[in-house]
Amino acid sequence: MLAGTSRVNSTGHLEIGNCDTLNLVREFGTPLICYDEALIRANCRTYINSFKRRENRVAYAGKAFLSIAMCQIIDEEGLYLDVVSGGELYTALKAGFPVERIYFHGNNKTADELQQALYAQVGCFVIDNRHEYELLRQLVLTAKYRPVILLRVALGVDAATHKYIQTGQHDSKFGFAINSGELDRTVEDLTKDTVMNFLGFHSHIGSQITTLGGFRQAVGIMFDLVNDYKLKYQWVPSELSLGGGLGIAYTLSEEANTIEELTSLVLTAAEEQMERVQVYPRLVLEPGRSIVGQAGTTLYTTGAIKQIAGVRNYVAVDGGMTDNPRPALYQAQYQCALAGRMLEQNEETYSIAGKCCESGDMLIWNHELPRVQCDEVLAVFYTGAYNYSMASNYNRIPRPAVVLVKDGNARLIIQRESYEDIIKLDKSLS
Repeated sequence: MLAGTSRVNSTGHLEIGNCDTLNLVREFGTPLICYDEALIRANCRTYINSFKRRENRVAYAGKAFLSIAMCQIIDEEGLYLDVVSGGELYTALKAGFPVERIYFHGNNKTADELQQALYAQVGCFVIDNRHEYELLRQLVLTAKYRPVILLRVALGVDAATHKYIQTGQHDSKFGFAINSGELDRTVEDLTKDTVMNFLGFHSHIGSQITTLGGFRQAVGIMFDLVNDYKLKYQWVPSELSLGGGLGIAYTLSEEANTIEELTSLVLTAAEEQMERVQVYPRLVLEPGRSIVGQAGTTLYTTGAIKQIAGVRNYVAVDGGMTDNPRPALYQAQYQCALAGRMLEQNEETYSIAGKCCESGDMLIWNHELPRVQCDEVLAVFYTGAYNYSMASNYNRIPRPAVVLVKDGNARLIIQRESYEDIIKLDKSLS
């Protein structure tokens, strides 16, 4: 399960970016999320280089993991940025990310968030519903620029993934249903609109998708929609966004497609459809997990070890669902190893428990490891996406530190929270 620059060094320790993980723990403590900077940048470049055609764009989906440093990496690699809230937009602006390369998503943008984005003059608003269109249009009347618009559409594609991260089916909180009168009415209004610049459509069928058939289906339906509106309103889009969703293999038993396999399929399918309907828009992909997922490794310290004869062996760690809620939410599976004993033979089966006061706070079930001792460093692999970004302070547990490692150097990009950080917004009764 070692990806990117991760390897076992001469002392039998896990090393990432030429940094011994045990040394990282001595310097920064645990839990600690380590990002392989070289792998993040390599994944960005693979997307850019394999999707070059007709001025196509790649926009990083910030919800997977976002920080000021991450925004700066995405900027340096030439990607666009997809944000879904005022907080993500604020982070991007504080990082100095070029505002014209920001796509502003979200199914329930508030008036304050829309005003924030209008004031910043973001590159593109992705409108999710009729309510948002009407709200934004009223706000635009007093704005100083003409915003660029995509309409998010629900194409009716049921992606092969967990139901909580399916987003493209008809029964979805996201987007205009393609068979709805609201979509027709909004397209007609936008084609006549003089205060907003309507570029085209956006769709996103889901996340952690490990079979590509849904993407091909989405391309076909999207171009059917384009052809319908070409005939109905004599309007053609200049941009179509197909969202993201490419999955990764979290365990040895899982399979996933490569970045190049996805981009090749999308380009081939789209070129066929372009020739069919004689419309040639720019395409956009919005990857998140497939850029950062395998680049993240979380380091924990082992604590209590509980052996129930004939039932199970538990090892508790100093983190859990507060830094990785995915096993509790999605029954997600992970692989782990003892970072200081990478070459030793497995002897026992352990289940890795988090420290929260919650029976569901289990990170990994039934994983083979060498005989575990207290105060060892346990590495959980592929924790780069939807881990820190979904972290919480449940049980008033501080969120972990995050470091970026490359060429033997470790840079702290998110400081560990303190107990003082947790109470700083509290107010006393007196």
